[in-house]
Amino acid sequence: MLDAYLDHLRVERRLAGHTLESYGRDLTALAAFAAKAERRLDRLDRQALEEFVREQMSRGLSPRTVARMVAAVRGFYRFLVLDRRLEHNPADDLQPPRAWPALPRFLSVDQVERLIAQPDVTTPLGLRDRAMIELLYATGLRVSELVNVRPADLHLDQQFMTCIGKGNKERLVPIGEQAADWITQYQQSARRALLKGRASPRLFVNARGGPLTRVGFWKILKQHGRRAQLPGTLSPHVVRHSFATHLLEHGADLRAIQMMLGHADLSSTQIYTHVLAARLRSVYDRFHPRP
Repeated sequence: MLDAYLDHLRVERRLAGHTLESYGRDLTALAAFAAKAERRLDRLDRQALEEFVREQMSRGLSPRTVARMVAAVRGFYRFLVLDRRLEHNPADDLQPPRAWPALPRFLSVDQVERLIAQPDVTTPLGLRDRAMIELLYATGLRVSELVNVRPADLHLDQQFMTCIGKGNKERLVPIGEQAADWITQYQQSARRALLKGRASPRLFVNARGGPLTRVGFWKILKQHGRRAQLPGTLSPHVVRHSFATHLLEHGADLRAIQMMLGHADLSSTQIYTHVLAARLRSVYDRFHPRP
């Protein structure tokens, strides 16, 4: 039954490979639970499924992980009903535990400054890295958007750029003066040196003049982060979170941040208000004489 359901997800629903692996692990845990209770999967009732959920919580799994497991279980039994292997769905209204959104990680302004200062700008690769990190922090681009920037997307004299984001939607993003200056330096010398006379549609290229990948930039950023003695959790998305958090801390409007980040819904941007609230609470507890 599990194999039939996973085949259904793979062939008809066309779920991504990592999602299938997660669902497979979740349902394997359910099968182990059923075997321990000496019951068939199609004989588990609502009470048994609730016990399964409680058991997963007792293992110390996060509410978000258990919520995904519940989704897998509900989908599995819905499939059994549609496939006429079951008459009633015992997981029809099975509820997951409440999953609180994790607050995004971000850097302090001082940490960002240390990160930006790491590349050796006397070399073509160092100048490229400096320009990329400057642009990432100045705009809050996603890493996929950053590595796909084209020279034609930039309007450095007016200090803005066009960006094609999720859903193939185009948006305008301002660029700070410092980031614009470093990009100009990169274009005028380092990019030409890396291309060695070749042409490329991408603004940022690798050491051989080819396109720089998301993974490639992630490794570059981690390397500079280690030199700056930053947390091991550093990633391009952490810099994006830092961009949004620092704007909000300095009084930027939430809707403006939403537009710059390319969020389709304001609720995605509102997570940063929780970051700011947590920061204020930390400052209060640290400095108030009667916390």
